[in-house]
Amino acid sequence: MRDVSGDQEAVALDPNRAVHWVARPEAHDEVLHPEIVLGFHSLCLVKPFNDDDWYMGSLYDDGSILCWAAYGDLYEALRGL
Repeated sequence: MRDVSGDQEAVALDPNRAVHWVARPEAHDEVLHPEIVLGFHSLCLVKPFNDDDWYMGSLYDDGSILCWAAYGDLYEALRGL
């Protein structure tokens, strides 16, 4: 994870947090139920339960996440950071 992303401070985060996915600005957000959350400073990657995609988003000070990009696999998502 750290080698592919280039972030040597990347960490696994507690998945018990509010996570929302916004596909486009005018759309209503969708609640995601994370199985895995990986933190990269102010960005993160989220793998929801029952979903093969990984979602990239912003990690806020209150621990919540707003996702705005989706990737088909973890490697692609890590390279997208």
